[in-house]
Amino acid sequence: MTKQDKIKKMLDMQKMFIAYERANGVDAEEYFIGEEGHALHNYRQEYMKLAMEVVDMAHSEVGSHRN
Repeated sequence: MTKQDKIKKMLDMQKMFIAYERANGVDAEEYFIGEEGHALHNYRQEYMKLAMEVVDMAHSEVGSHRN
């Protein structure tokens, strides 16, 4: 998956989250724990993983390293 693909997926995830939040509201338990089958199941973990991969890819492109 390219950096652009990951960024697009993150944007799609944000749109889904915002739509869900506007329709249903979101409490901390849903956001942090989200049971299997729930729209937010693993949302936070997947989003963070993608974000860190994008950061790593960007650093590789410019030859820097994150600490």
